[in-house]
Amino acid sequence: MTGNEILKLLSEVRHPARGDRDIVELGMVNSIDTDGGVRVVLGFPKRRDPLAEYLIGATRAALIRGGVKDPKVDTVVLEDAAPKKKGLEFDTECLRNVRHIVGVASGKGGVGKSTVAVNLACALARLGYKVGLADADVYGPSVPLMTGTEGASPMAEEQDGKELIIPLEKYGVKWMSIGYFAERGQALIWRGPMACNALKQMILQVKWGVLDFLLIDMPPGTGDIHISLLQDIPVEGAILVTTPQEVALADVEKGANMFRNKGIERPIFGLVENMAWFTPAEHPDEKYYIFGKDGGAHMAEDLGIELLGRIPLVQSIRESGDSGEPAALGTRPDAQAFLDLAARLASKLG
Repeated sequence: MTGNEILKLLSEVRHPARGDRDIVELGMVNSIDTDGGVRVVLGFPKRRDPLAEYLIGATRAALIRGGVKDPKVDTVVLEDAAPKKKGLEFDTECLRNVRHIVGVASGKGGVGKSTVAVNLACALARLGYKVGLADADVYGPSVPLMTGTEGASPMAEEQDGKELIIPLEKYGVKWMSIGYFAERGQALIWRGPMACNALKQMILQVKWGVLDFLLIDMPPGTGDIHISLLQDIPVEGAILVTTPQEVALADVEKGANMFRNKGIERPIFGLVENMAWFTPAEHPDEKYYIFGKDGGAHMAEDLGIELLGRIPLVQSIRESGDSGEPAALGTRPDAQAFLDLAARLASKLG
């Protein structure tokens, strides 16, 4: 593959904070080496680009889609052309005015964790709190769809010599997601360390300002991304989301053990039982326990944590998520369930 062919592939990689111009047009492709494989070096200014990890991942993905096997993507500082040090240095300065940082986690996928996180954020805002939410599910970001902010491109601004990403604001909540920097349907082909660094940038290089609550919608499961997040970001504690059936409850204990691990040791503020029962819209007083009854309550008791809330399975929650208008903004019983959950969490944290 020639250098021109590689440049054509790289012209698909756009910088969301630079007028959506591509990295070739911006002069960010510092060098291309095709000797024994493909190695691309991206050049960044001395002040670290807040979207560097996204651009590195997007560059690698563009090359793979173009048929390049196992491409290498490195970076240099343009002012002195010195290779960057391994790893990135992050600080927590942008979180200094955030009172509570709470992780929203689940032992497995498919239990509605992101739905709970988005609606909890909106419910806290309705109660008068200043709220932000960071979508930390770097492989499957869903916040843009659930908040009706797909296609939005957050900007960046310089503050105290650093570039910070400006979160989007809607429904009284500040939102940040890697989904804002990837095209719809684009697969993010990232190894673990790259995903961890991208995640840290989505939290630690953002102008959050003054917040009462910063919720972090964590990826499902227990892996290196979770450990990196909990070790490098001052997460105060977490809430766990599950559904009542046994297959989901079995993974709750794994999630709880992760937070209680000796190297992490974060409190669990409570358990949220999602899809606790089904209520038909035509019969709002009826409850059908299609996934089992009181499974979350029993698990919370076994783990010695509080059952913080129970969210019904109603069609309106799914419709609201798909339409970008979270159910917690409404007046139906499902909205009240999220408001009750928010009130309990706020009370618990003082």
